[in-house]
Amino acid sequence: MMWEKALKYTRKHKRMIAVMMAGVIGFACFYSADASVIKDAKKKKNEAQQNLDNINQQINNIQSEQSKVKSQMAAYDEQLMSLLTDMELLKTDIDNKEGEIDQAKTDLAAAQEKEQQQYADMKKRIQYMYENGDDTFLDALVESEDISDLLNRVEYVSEVYSYDRELLVAYQETVQQVADLESQLEQELADMEELKQSYDQQEASLNQVINEKKAQIADFDSQLSNAKTLASQYASTIRKQNEVIAQEQARQEKARKEAEEKAKKAAKVGTKTSNSATTASTDSGTTDSTGGSSSSNNTASTDDSDSSSSGSSSTGLTNNGLNPSYSTGVSGSSVVSYATNFVGNPYVFGGNSLTEGTDCSGFVSLVYSHFGVSLPRSSYALQSSGQAVSYENAQPGDIICYPGHVAIYMGGGRIVHASTPSSGICYGNATYRTITMVRRVL
Repeated sequence: MMWEKALKYTRKHKRMIAVMMAGVIGFACFYSADASVIKDAKKKKNEAQQNLDNINQQINNIQSEQSKVKSQMAAYDEQLMSLLTDMELLKTDIDNKEGEIDQAKTDLAAAQEKEQQQYADMKKRIQYMYENGDDTFLDALVESEDISDLLNRVEYVSEVYSYDRELLVAYQETVQQVADLESQLEQELADMEELKQSYDQQEASLNQVINEKKAQIADFDSQLSNAKTLASQYASTIRKQNEVIAQEQARQEKARKEAEEKAKKAAKVGTKTSNSATTASTDSGTTDSTGGSSSSNNTASTDDSDSSSSGSSSTGLTNNGLNPSYSTGVSGSSVVSYATNFVGNPYVFGGNSLTEGTDCSGFVSLVYSHFGVSLPRSSYALQSSGQAVSYENAQPGDIICYPGHVAIYMGGGRIVHASTPSSGICYGNATYRTITMVRRVL
């Protein structure tokens, strides 16, 4: 009997162990299959995440370069607007100068007509006096009442002649002055026309640069669009792989629980035969299931963390009366005296030599640098240098600013400046163009 009971117990114990082993082996096979699916999903997800990080960096680089180009284009736009404003002022100055020239021509014609008329009248009177000279003096002698009257009559003839001559000389001087004024106005107009051509060239150059910048920005827009499309695709891949991982983890958890239930049921089969065996079996199953659960939970926790990281990662869509005091010890007259040494030297756009050639802003900055006064190199920047001065308070050594041009004030309404390629460094009238401002830098 004892032997039969022992044999029966052994058989039941073996069946229980066999059932438990079958459950463990089945779960292990299932877990192995699930782990392969999760591993593959994680690999795809990590690859997509790496690609997404790379494309996001590319997007940041493109946006940074695009921002730089936009800033450059904004600066060019500002230069173009300033240039267009200067061109409008220059056009007004040209129109006014043409009006002054027309008036000078009218005045010259009138002066010449008066000169010719005075000359004709003088010739007639001279001819008459010479033709009737003897009779005139004889009549003066006969008809005069006394010596005083005689002298007055003779003196009158002489005075008439002197008057005609002086009046003719005055008319001739007026004609010459008007002719000189017309010549001066014509030269000033020629300088403005030459400056207008320079403005036209600058406008064309700026428009070309702006169009190039616009093309660059358009290319950046295309690159950004493509990059963001790729980023969206990579983000979609990450989301899908997270779903795959989550689904496989859910299946794995379900399979683990089912295997655990089977193991528990198999363990209960031997409880009626041997409490000790059942207890041992149950403890072993519990320990294994708890360990398995811990491992599974850790895996799930890790995957959830990866999913959260993916979810939070970027998708890739990511004055009148102004007269300030002087602040230097440099004499304005000294500056003017030095500047006049270079009158007659050539005008060279962008040049930096007072003898070999320079432009208007170069002339000003080079002259002042001789006295230790550092000034900007462009005419636009010079309009913000030093302190503002009203024109009525301008002193020798101040800078006279025009639209796109600068000059050194000499005093008495005169300037010295690098005018144009045809005029070079020369003298001029301070009000020959619209004055935008006067700056004191000494």
